[in-house]
Amino acid sequence: MRFRSAILATAMLAVPAVAMAQPLTGMYIGAGAGLHIPDSPTATSYGPGFGTGSVNLNQDYGFNSNLAIGYGLGNGFRFELEGDIMRSNLNQMGGTPFPTASSGAVRTWGFMANAIYDMDVGLPWMFPYVGAGAGYQWTSLNTVNSAQVGGPFASSFNSQSGAFAGQAIVGASFPVRSVPGLSFTADYRFMDILGGERFTGGSTGGGGIEPAVLKGHNQYMNDLVFGIRYAFNTPRPAPAPMAPTPIAAPAPAPARSYLVFFDWDKADLTDRAKSIVKEAADNSTHVQVTRIEVNGYTDTSGKPTYNQALSIKRAKAVAGELVHDGVPESAITVQGFGETHPLVPTGDNVREPQNRRVEIIIR
Repeated sequence: MRFRSAILATAMLAVPAVAMAQPLTGMYIGAGAGLHIPDSPTATSYGPGFGTGSVNLNQDYGFNSNLAIGYGLGNGFRFELEGDIMRSNLNQMGGTPFPTASSGAVRTWGFMANAIYDMDVGLPWMFPYVGAGAGYQWTSLNTVNSAQVGGPFASSFNSQSGAFAGQAIVGASFPVRSVPGLSFTADYRFMDILGGERFTGGSTGGGGIEPAVLKGHNQYMNDLVFGIRYAFNTPRPAPAPMAPTPIAAPAPAPARSYLVFFDWDKADLTDRAKSIVKEAADNSTHVQVTRIEVNGYTDTSGKPTYNQALSIKRAKAVAGELVHDGVPESAITVQGFGETHPLVPTGDNVREPQNRRVEIIIR
């Protein structure tokens, strides 16, 4: 219990510390299966097969599976409807008034509505997520039989009941880079069926077959789920430009245009960006120059007004680096075009790295 609580608390505290979210946009589907670990719930028993008291439904590990359909908002949040099923075998029904030897299966199935937040922690191969869900679950005791150890009492249940449920989810997705939209997933889920499930059966040993009742409490379940997810609206990466056919020729003249790329929502120059700006500054001394245009752009994620300001900020950062590298400030003109004129055409709210750029044009 302490271990589970520590996992959930750490995940919830991590959400406000994450600056960026994985941009999953539009419809997706998912499926998963894994290990089911019930917490051996308690129940109140009534009837001569148990007397009146408290019993524990001690269960073996079992299996789980689920199917989900959802929608991502493009800002990290997504919502989904999930259908699930869990199964485990009963190995003992023990407690007050006596221990029993038991057999049978416990099946749980139902539907959950989940709200999930995907996080970008700077690793392109992994996106952690946390979430919570609410819904309704049914539990079935399938041919659950128990007999008093060393005594005459026995009981049998073949009954089902339902109750509202809630769950917490902590996990991560692992994109398959060769198939845009496809990801493997792995998560831990803690579910609480909110009590009150009532199962009826029969008991013997009190002078004949009489009714028996189990009323469930503390129906906690832990599940480790491994799955696969496919998002339908994931853009394909831009193809790499084809290399030109090499020809025998004198050394080429210095280039007259340069591209400097930026991280998402950033205007800081990386070491690679600074080296490109330095190359442009050095080459401007080898060609006839009337002016140097520095034009900033963004991708389509975010609001257009914000992107316009960000494109100007990027262009000014590059112009400042050109001046630092020896280019006269009077020779430089700075402009920002926001999310217009994309290098790679995309839809709205798409983080395309090649569109987050500044173009240096030597006239």
